[in-house]
Formats: sequence, C-alpha cells, structure tokens
Amino acid sequence: MMETIVIHLRKLRIDWVMFGALIGLMAFGSTFVLSAAIDQYEVEPLLDTYFFRQVVFYGVGLALAILFVVVDYHRLAGWSRAAYWVTILLLLLVLIPGIGEVRQGARRWFDLGFTLIQPSEFAKLAFIFALADFLTRPNEEMLMPGVFLKALGMTALPFILILKEPDLGSSLVFFPVGIAMMFIAGVPLRFLGKFLGASAVVVLFVILNALYFPADWRISLQEYQRQRLLVYFHKDFAPPNATPAERKAARALQRERTHNIRQAEISVGSGGLTGKGWGQGPQTRLGYLPRGVAHNDFIFSVIAEETGFLGSMAVLALYTVILLKGMQTAALARDRLGKLLAVGVVTLIFCHVFVNIGMHLRLMPVTGIPLPLLSYGGSSVLSSLIAIAVLQNIQIHRNTY
Repeated sequence: MMETIVIHLRKLRIDWVMFGALIGLMAFGSTFVLSAAIDQYEVEPLLDTYFFRQVVFYGVGLALAILFVVVDYHRLAGWSRAAYWVTILLLLLVLIPGIGEVRQGARRWFDLGFTLIQPSEFAKLAFIFALADFLTRPNEEMLMPGVFLKALGMTALPFILILKEPDLGSSLVFFPVGIAMMFIAGVPLRFLGKFLGASAVVVLFVILNALYFPADWRISLQEYQRQRLLVYFHKDFAPPNATPAERKAARALQRERTHNIRQAEISVGSGGLTGKGWGQGPQTRLGYLPRGVAHNDFIFSVIAEETGFLGSMAVLALYTVILLKGMQTAALARDRLGKLLAVGVVTLIFCHVFVNIGMHLRLMPVTGIPLPLLSYGGSSVLSSLIAIAVLQNIQIHRNTY
C-alpha cells in the first residue's frame, strides 16, 4: 500500500522543495501569530483566537490548493473570464453601505458571521488567470494597440474599485503584475514604455502635490494616504504658516501616525542576531507594537524581534525558494498560458513580500498589504495557497501538452 502511494506521488512530480518552503512559512505563521496575540488566550476561548483561526485557514487553504493542483490549469483558465467578472461584481458590492463591512475607515470586507472575506485578495488571482487567458494569442496580435489597451483596461478596472475601498496597497499590485505578464506575452516595448513613462509622471505629480501644494490645490487624495507620504518622506505635518497651537497639534498627530512604523523599526533592530526568544519580545509583550496590527501587517516585526537576524533570514530564504521555483516553472512551461500564469503568480508574491517587509525598514510607505502565509487573515492565506498551487499545477501538467 505504501509503495503504491509513493509511486502515485512520484507520478505527480510534486516539487518537494517548494512544498517544504510552503510548510516552513506556515509553521512560522502559526507560531508567531500565536506569539503576537498570546494575551488573547487569557480572556477568550481557543476557538475565538487568531491562532486557531489561522490554523483552520491553513487547513481549508491546503484543501483548496489540492483542487487547484490536480485540475489541469487549461481547464481552470476556461473559467477565468467568469471568475474575473464575478470578482468585479464582488468589488462593487463591497462598496455598498450595509453590504460591505467597515473597519478602520475602509470598506473592504464581507462579514459572514464566522469570519470576514476580503474580495480584493481573490480578485488578484482571478485577474492573473483572466489576463493570462486573454494574452494567450498569436504573436502578431500582440503587436496591435487594441490588445494592449484591452489588457490595460482589465488591469485598471479592479485597481480603481479597490482604490475606492480605499486599499492603496492592494490596488497598486495589479499594475506590476499586469505589466510583467504583458512584457512576457510580447506586448511591444514602445507601448509599455509610454505607459510606464506616463505613470511615472502621474506618480511624481501625486507625491509633489501631497507634499508641497497648498490645501486648495491638492487633488482628492485620502487624508490618511497623504499623511503616509508625509511620514515616508519625513515631512512636517504642520504647514509653513501654522500657528504655535496648530504646529503643536500637527506634531501630536505626526507622532500618532508614525507610532506603528517607529515601533516596527525598534522591534526589527532590537532582535540582534538570535532574537529575544519566542514570546519574549518586549515590544510585542508590552504593547508598544500595537496589538491590533502585530499579528497581521506587522508580523515580520514580531518574527525579527523574537528570532533576530537569523530568523528573519530564514523567512526570506523560504520566500526566495518559492520565488526561484516559480521562475523555474515559468521558464520550463510548455505553453504561453502556463508561462504567463507562473509569471503573474511570482510577481504577485514578490510584490507582497517586498512591500510588506520594505515598510518595516522604511524602504516603502506603510500600506495594509499582508505578508503571504505569515500575516493573519483568511482571504490572504487562501489566495496565497491557491497561487502557489497554481505554480505546482503548471509543473505537474507541463508534459501533457
């Protein structure tokens, strides 16, 4: 019996190195979600804790991942357009008061009673499948401006809807993913170059507008987004002509807005080589790193404080394994659809890892973008496991066609 199971596993050609990295990340995630919210276990039953829910999310995600591994990705792509438009509908519904759940000023979730669902996380996967399917066409068609404009429209639509929630971090992920897939698909560089040049001008204008323009001349940027830019560029919240009272209030607001990132930096820096030990990080235990964010967006700070440089490098090594294996999968894919899907997934994971860890080190502005498989959250965990399953799917089925 055991020999038969081994033979079937070998036939599946599972990448055990990638699978090992996946298990390693989930082990880190469950261990440090438990540590980040350890005080929760003194006042709430086990079933209501972040740790228990995260483990359940891992279990459900692995079950879904198996489905996305064994069903040929060509068949999955046949449903991609429908999935894309379903997620667009969900992104519209979540913006409606009374339907979408509001948390911390953002309307991003559906409240199912037992958990919250964030449709933007699944929209990323549906977008990758839909765009890969759309770009799987003859090379001569890729030279047509209309194909590029349609691909750009497919990218812009979820970007705009998610930006309205507002969720700047998740919305911005769509363009790097889309551009990478278009480049690999053979969209002419002159099209991509013009778009990237225009985008750079717009981004520069938005930054300058937020930092230097008077209030009457500013574009309709959310105030919290403008404040994050001020924090990132170390700009004073008080205008030049502010009164002493206004300057005092502005400095108090600035201290409040920079609190999370300052505590995250202290957490990362205080870990040293080997860290303070599991559950022993003073930044986390004493609440300097706010308990409301320690287990999700700032989970890397908890890991860095408690495991130090060595633990942080271990996490980065596990992500590197998955990204390199994903790149290998893209390189060895036997058709354009598989190559585009792999490129989209790898770019998506890289953007999440780079932006999330970068904000702990002040390399990136603070955004609410989760760290794949480590941050607490059902939608993020499920979408991450499905995304990695797609990479495995492409590898398993690459000899079929």
